[in-house]
This record gives sequence, C-alpha cells and structure tokens, in this order.
Amino acid sequence: MTGNQPASPGGGWLQRLAAVAEFARRRFDGGYEVDEFGFDPELNAAVLMPAALALYRRWFRVQARGLEHVPATGAALVVANHSGVLPLDAIMLQAGIFADHPQGRSLRLLGADVVYSLPGLASLARRSGHTRADPAQARRLLAAGELVGVFPEGFKGIGKPFSERYRLQRFGRGGFARTALQAGVPIIPCAIVGAEEIYPMIANAEPIARALRLPYFPVTPLFPWLGPVGAVPLPSNWIIEFSPPVEVGAAASEEPDDELVAKLADHVRDIIQDRLNELVAERGPAFG
Repeated sequence: MTGNQPASPGGGWLQRLAAVAEFARRRFDGGYEVDEFGFDPELNAAVLMPAALALYRRWFRVQARGLEHVPATGAALVVANHSGVLPLDAIMLQAGIFADHPQGRSLRLLGADVVYSLPGLASLARRSGHTRADPAQARRLLAAGELVGVFPEGFKGIGKPFSERYRLQRFGRGGFARTALQAGVPIIPCAIVGAEEIYPMIANAEPIARALRLPYFPVTPLFPWLGPVGAVPLPSNWIIEFSPPVEVGAAASEEPDDELVAKLADHVRDIIQDRLNELVAERGPAFG
C-alpha cells in the first residue's frame, strides 16, 4: 500500500482495540499514577470523561459559555449553583471544562462527606478528581495550582423542591470565600441552567430518607413509581456559563475578617443569581 492509498476500513478499529489492550495491560501491571488525593488522570481521560461526555453532548446538549474566563494555567476557584436531586451538574461542569476548555483542564471538585462514606463510590470519586469538601484539602489543591470547583449550596441546592427552581439557597457560611482569600486565588462564578428539570422533585419522603440515612429521598413524577426507568434523567436543555473572575488580591497574611468573607460570598452569590435569571429567560422551554 502506498502513502496515497486509503487505509483499510478496519484499520481504525484495530488501532482502537490495540489502544484498549495497551490500556488494560497498564492497569493490570500497575503502570499508572495517581496523585496524593487519589486522582487518576489516565482513567479519568480514557474512561470516566468519555462516559460523561455522552450525556454532555448527546443527552443534555450542553452549551458552555465564557470558558475564556477560566484560566489556562494556575489556581482558581469555580463556584457554581447546585441542583437536580443527583449531582449530575457537577459531572457536566467537570466534563465541559475537560472537553471544551482550550487547555482541557481537570476540575478538582469538592464533594460532600456522604460520598466518602460509601467505599465504592468514594474510590471512584477520588479517581475522577473529586476530594472531600474540607477547607484544608481545598487550600492544598489551590497551592498546587489546581482548578477547584465548589457548590456552596450543598444538599440544600440539589434537594430543593421543583417549585424553588433556580432560586439559590444559602451559601453556607461563606467558606469558599474564606478559602479564596486565604489562597489569594480568583473566584470564577458559574451559572448552570438545565439541571433543575432532570428530576423535578415534587416531594421529599422524609421517613424513607431517615431510614436510609440520606439528606432527602426524592419523589418525582416518574420516581419511584417507574422504578429504575424513573431514575433516567429527563433530557433538558442546558447552559453552563462562566462569568469574569472576581479577583480577591494577594493571599491573606492572617485570618480574613468575617465581614469581608460574608461580603465576598454575597457578591458572588448575587452574580450567579442574576445570571441564572437571565439565562433561564433566554433559554425558554426546558425541553424541545
């Protein structure tokens, strides 16, 4: 075959099979690395992100905007609203930065304690770049120059009823603002539209939640009535938008003042809420 002749139709599949075989061999032999937090970049890029991107591109058809505000290198704190019963918005945010940012950065997400109480889920979360939502852990990641993501609403955001959609819950005690001030890193406000509609939560079955030791047990028009089928997320239209960075100045030489922390947290919250209001109106119907 000369250089001008087309490759064999099966050549692409053979190359993929060879790549899969080589990937499996490295995994079996232990020829891969994880960082001190348990992040496995090879597994994330080869397996986890491609799976997430199937939802990102084909199911939710996410529009990512403002990625130029996410720095190409160095530390920053991405702060986003949280919703949707299950934290698929966190995975879509991570997938969008990985796939659509010019530098393909890995967003290191801070997750709730409940994630790390389940052995299998805890290991998967760590390998995908997630870390327990602890200020000390966040500061270590930022000191290493990582891009860190946080959802200050926590379970109050993803577990709120559908009637309160796109209305931000309280941003905790402003811990993210304190962390940014201590580290001297910019805050990137991020508004996520679309997650509110994937599991419209019409009620919280509190007795079941208490029995299962969960923060809430969602009741939607489809779940639990249709069983596993009811757990399939609805294919809503998504927009993820990053706003210009909020600069906080140099790293604090001492503990930041509580009033300054609260003021910064409120400012970031207001930016996100304003963008949510405008983006929901711009998007129009959630489906179709």
